[in-house]
Amino acid sequence: MATRSKSSQRWLKEHFSDPYVKRAQAEGLRSRAAFKLEELVERDRLLRPGMVVVDLGAAPGGWSQWARQALGDSGRVIASDILEMPGLAGVEFLHGDFREDSVLSQLVTMLNGAEVDLVLSDMAPNMSGVDAVDLARAMHLAELAMEFADLHLRAGGDFLIKLFQGVGFDDYVRELRKRYDKVSIRKPAASRRRSNEVYALAQGRRARAKV
Repeated sequence: MATRSKSSQRWLKEHFSDPYVKRAQAEGLRSRAAFKLEELVERDRLLRPGMVVVDLGAAPGGWSQWARQALGDSGRVIASDILEMPGLAGVEFLHGDFREDSVLSQLVTMLNGAEVDLVLSDMAPNMSGVDAVDLARAMHLAELAMEFADLHLRAGGDFLIKLFQGVGFDDYVRELRKRYDKVSIRKPAASRRRSNEVYALAQGRRARAKV
């Protein structure tokens, strides 16, 4: 049997000693990422009964699971990911690559004309370790998520997206500011300090965006 690399051993040690991992396991949550969403959403009271929420890059389901619980028996949570995701009660799941037009069309069909109140995007590419490549891939996904919000988010709705700091970040945030009344950059406590991920919270979708 091959021995684990030092970096792999270090990651495993960090993962299993992580208080958010332990808490997620204790509370029956799919992933520690749920606590990122909890902090980001509760601070600004983004979830209300009856809302339609779309969760892009949902697997393994931590965000969708938390959102469904927060909404109670009302509203809808529609999730999508290129990876398979075990079923969650009350969550509609679309398995497919969001970069493909056919998958986007299926997602639109699932909405059946309903406007979305909150778009969540925790999408990220498979990281190659080459920053220039990884940032370009991540930014492409972020642009697709913003285009989806442009088309399907109701006026006054909110958009929460994971971004990676680097080339293209400032331009992306400027584009958000054209579309929304308020844009904040947040790094929740559950985000690992060494990660260059942050979350952009765009609130108050303008009826006529200056795009």
